[in-house]
Amino acid sequence: MKPDPKDREAAAATILGALKEAAAPLSGEALAAQLGRSRAAIWKQINRLKALGYAIEGSPRRGYRLLGVPDKLLPPEITQGLKTRYFQGPIHHFETLPSTNDLAKELGSQGAPEGTLVVAESQTRGRGRLGREWESPPGVGLYASLLLRPELPPTELPQITLTTAVAVVRAVGRATGLALGIKWPNDLLVEGKKVGGILTEMETESDQIRYLVVGLGLNVNNREFPPPLNLTATSLALAAGATFHRPEILRAWLEEFEDLYELFLNRNFGRILEEWRQYNVTLGKKVTVRQGAREISGFALEVAGDGALLLRQRDGEVIRVTSGEIAPGPGMGPGGESL
Repeated sequence: MKPDPKDREAAAATILGALKEAAAPLSGEALAAQLGRSRAAIWKQINRLKALGYAIEGSPRRGYRLLGVPDKLLPPEITQGLKTRYFQGPIHHFETLPSTNDLAKELGSQGAPEGTLVVAESQTRGRGRLGREWESPPGVGLYASLLLRPELPPTELPQITLTTAVAVVRAVGRATGLALGIKWPNDLLVEGKKVGGILTEMETESDQIRYLVVGLGLNVNNREFPPPLNLTATSLALAAGATFHRPEILRAWLEEFEDLYELFLNRNFGRILEEWRQYNVTLGKKVTVRQGAREISGFALEVAGDGALLLRQRDGEVIRVTSGEIAPGPGMGPGGESL
């Protein structure tokens, strides 16, 4: 029987946790007793951890000792201490990918379970909404895509995007102490500059979502951006003047998102929207929404229960906007914030 990737990840995370907590080297026999596995199985997992980049010293007489942890989004780092019930992987980690969303969609079409997670240290063709390129330099950001299988109509996709954004704000606040703002529909800001974005894509069948992929791109430890991107983009590290452990932020996002996703599936989006309003930087401002070559300007009144943005135009007419991106408009700064 082929080994279950989740079991393998859980075993590696348990071994890693034991090594991190140990004040002295741990014998293979002690680890085997703790996990209820053979010493040969422990040896295989130790070698797997070494292959991932963990510095582990092994001695026949003294046992195993952890010397160093790589700064990567590795499955054992993500799953160790992860407090989720459903979002449990499997986790697919890569040094580089064209796009985590593209691979997650491919896995979704092949029947991968809900909770499948794709992470990469860098992307060569990372993208945001409307096909725009997302800068994805190696080893500094979060590039992650989560596969979901909600039994919902496609019209509820915008609500999931807003739910995802609330989860990111919660997670970043927990892990870094920074307060993010949300620009409708999918941008995450700090100090008026863009720090992250959400790309939600789906496959439908008979007016139902067959699967959807929630992609998160977050600038974490970036220290510089090429011009002209440096005028509008920033990172958590630049905002806080500190370096952050990326797996910790990812764990926090998975935990917060699972709680909100369950709330959403139980038809409680109104509570999520209430929280979204607390973090938004769009409502109460004059904005311009770009939909390709078309532009719609107005005063952002509210976000409706289905995720649509309500704009009041100069003649007083209130229109619903369900897609597009907010561009800087009169009285707006480069990130869409009020000046």
